Amino acid sequence: MAPGSQRTVGGEPVADVHESGLHAAPVPLPSAPVMSAAGDLLRALSAPLRIAIVLQLKDGPRCVHELVDALGVTQPLVSQHLKVLKSSGVVSSHRQGREMRYELLDEHLLSIVEAAVDHAGEG
Repeated sequence: MAPGSQRTVGGEPVADVHESGLHAAPVPLPSAPVMSAAGDLLRALSAPLRIAIVLQLKDGPRCVHELVDALGVTQPLVSQHLKVLKSSGVVSSHRQGREMRYELLDEHLLSIVEAAVDHAGEG
């Protein structure tokens, strides 16, 4: 930045903490186990197919064959990704007759996925 110029955010001037002698206070962080669990959750949601599965479960439980049909991928691939989502606490399953039905465990996770998809689509 040129000498004498000032950085702005949203049209408002912003002080440069490095030049003014100001120091930002550290932000309090959650405990190490909570941070680790958050990392595990984000890793579980990191695959595009797992994101698609979460979005498919938005309106309620689905059987594996319904997910296969909706996503256009093989049953073994859907099952593999469901296993990751289940072990990470993103989805649960229950037997209904001969089929397993999967559903989201927490609406917050859907919000995270939808926000990520919305943000990526803004590009």
